[in-house]
Amino acid sequence: MLSKLVGEAEPGQGWRSLHSMELYVIARHAESTLNFENRINGDPAVPVELTEKGREEARLLGQQLRHIAIDLCIHTRFARTRDTAAIALEGRDVPFELEPLLDDVDVGELEGRTLEEYRAWKRAHTRRDPFPGGESLDDAGRRYARAFQKLLERPQSSILVVAHEIPLRYAINAADGSDDLDGPAHQLANATPYLFDRESLARAVEGIERLTYYRLAGVATARWEPR
Repeated sequence: MLSKLVGEAEPGQGWRSLHSMELYVIARHAESTLNFENRINGDPAVPVELTEKGREEARLLGQQLRHIAIDLCIHTRFARTRDTAAIALEGRDVPFELEPLLDDVDVGELEGRTLEEYRAWKRAHTRRDPFPGGESLDDAGRRYARAFQKLLERPQSSILVVAHEIPLRYAINAADGSDDLDGPAHQLANATPYLFDRESLARAVEGIERLTYYRLAGVATARWEPR
């Protein structure tokens, strides 16, 4: 069964028909070899394949999407997102498009390090601090907000996005009105579809911008204005 729409319906309203709204299906890529090894990868030039479990997850994603019209599939520069999408949409005439703005976080010198080393670095720093030789989490967040805004400006009515855990996590939490981009939703399963309508994705953009520009200025910054 497809994951429910992000955000809660107003009391008594229920969910609208999928046929009467724009639909954005966002999924994390299927399990990769580095996921299995608990290692970090933020460089799209590093070759990383899906595991056999990951390929099965991608096939299951395709089954979940089989009866939904998909006008366009967007993936990142990381092969694991393209491979997941290709397996999920095998046999379907869906155009693919690359969107670098949704790339995973550039972790610089932490490339290839263990997940625990990555988490230890995060605990010792703020979201504003760039990874050595890379970008900060807030830099990445602002990049993701631009990517999601571009989605809202597209003419297609049903778009599949296969990306990474962090942009999806930020979108879910921001759309739900959280003041923490890392919670309450945090660990997200591979190749699981999350559905956003136009309103919820617009809330995600506003929420990510609000939180990342707030920290950039250190105050309720005038650089961010609600759309």
